[in-house]
Amino acid sequence: MTASASVRVMTPEEIAARGGGETAFLHPPQRATLFAERAMRLRQLARGHAMGDYLQFMAELAQAQQARLADFPAVPLPDADALERAFGLGRPPLPAADWPRDPVWHGVAKVIAADLQRSAPAGAKAALEAIATAGGDWLERQADCLLTGVMQGLDLATAPIVAAALQVYWTHMASALLARPNERGAPFGRTDDETACPCCGSRPTASITRSSGESLGQRYLHCSLCGMQWHMVRIKCPNCLSTKSLAYHSLDAAGSSEEGGSRAAGAALQAETCDDCHGYLKIMHSDRDPFVEPVADDLASVTLDLLVSEAGYQRHGVNLMLLFGAPEAPPDPGGP
Repeated sequence: MTASASVRVMTPEEIAARGGGETAFLHPPQRATLFAERAMRLRQLARGHAMGDYLQFMAELAQAQQARLADFPAVPLPDADALERAFGLGRPPLPAADWPRDPVWHGVAKVIAADLQRSAPAGAKAALEAIATAGGDWLERQADCLLTGVMQGLDLATAPIVAAALQVYWTHMASALLARPNERGAPFGRTDDETACPCCGSRPTASITRSSGESLGQRYLHCSLCGMQWHMVRIKCPNCLSTKSLAYHSLDAAGSSEEGGSRAAGAALQAETCDDCHGYLKIMHSDRDPFVEPVADDLASVTLDLLVSEAGYQRHGVNLMLLFGAPEAPPDPGGP
């Protein structure tokens, strides 16, 4: 990891000029390809990787998510009045922690678990079986832990499957709202908290700079739950919004050589750290690697997390496919 790779950050005016005009605030999740592209990237990253088996399993999970999203049933959505109220309050219309979840997502979790049974490594079989036999109350408690960020009571073994079903559910709702005619305007817009997803209020997994069209060179935060991407200028910390002390680190060892420093500064994946809040979020550059995918590349770069954490920075983003910590007591999937 570099101590601090020097990177020139373009001003908003330069970025807008290169992008050819006004910057789109949102890039919605592409329903037909979101999880399939993630699965493809995970398989690519798994080749020769120390975590190859895990990344391959996550690829199978993402492929199962794509299949479930394709035939997701209709569920309740906020009506026009609810959307307007959320807009007036500066809040997301599908808040992760407060939205009344339809139990249809329980079945999605169980089908995903069944889809994975044949290809899952031996160590994952017990977790998949736990999902298959889990009661609705237990699944809801697990969802509460994941969506509020409270680790106490969370079963880390089954968390990726529960999270996968919730991602499918929220991605479906987001895309369904966008597809629904709305005479009062777009269903999603800017909220009071620009560090959180304007659709569901969740934290980002990482940020990505886009390499085409009106978004050329622009940084977007990628939601950990619904897959929405929202714009934030690159001169701001995505956690505390400071513009004073951002630095970029990568796994390319810069050392003292000019060539090494250039490699680090031009890395496709970096950790963006802030000395004001001591937080960090990974940033991925699609102009340097057109195949980067926020969730997949974040999973494959855990070593960078460890090194940046050792330097005293705390992760701001969250990847629901890989959580750290331990529940206070083992959960009872079939319990009340």
